[in-house]
Amino acid sequence: MINLSEYCLPDLSLLDDDAIQTSIVWQPDKSYVVLGASNRPEDALYTERVMQDQLTVMKRPSGGQTVILTPGNLVIAAVFPHSLQPKNLFNEINASIIEAIEAAGIAGLSLRGISDIALGYKKILGSAMYRTRNKLLYHAVLNVGEPAATFEKYLRHPGKEPDYREGRKHSDFVTSLREQGYTGSMESLIEYIIRYLRPAQNQAASYPNSL
Repeated sequence: MINLSEYCLPDLSLLDDDAIQTSIVWQPDKSYVVLGASNRPEDALYTERVMQDQLTVMKRPSGGQTVILTPGNLVIAAVFPHSLQPKNLFNEINASIIEAIEAAGIAGLSLRGISDIALGYKKILGSAMYRTRNKLLYHAVLNVGEPAATFEKYLRHPGKEPDYREGRKHSDFVTSLREQGYTGSMESLIEYIIRYLRPAQNQAASYPNSL
């Protein structure tokens, strides 16, 4: 049986009422399984493999499907006024991330599904949101260098999927920036993302009725 740990990843700190920081881009220190709010371990995971490899399993408060976080990923999180509309905010923030990745040297990205970024028809980033009384938390996982085989090893096919997935298994659906030719460092990519994310975040927060 899977033991669920309390969700305690760095993006949670952004929801504190006294938090000064409004965004964070971080690289996981190890591999984590993070269930979406409505996901159950037995439905989302190959539980025997997860337990055998002693992966930490958490359930986040936001929706979306279960994800694997590894040191080959970057996690991007930002908070906004709770009154903003998630659909348009996904588009605004993901568009800024596309600009950052293109500035880092990888072209051909596009918005796909509800809140994904893809290279062609392969997913490179998925994102979700969580609304509290005071804040709206956006968080996303960008696959920089993790092989798709890792996701296929631990994750069952999701119960819900974006239309562009068309039933493909993880290894046929997910790609990474490394696979697409990115040779820069994680640190450099973090700098690009922060450079493009913060202006978009500030603009969105300044016009709460425009999203």
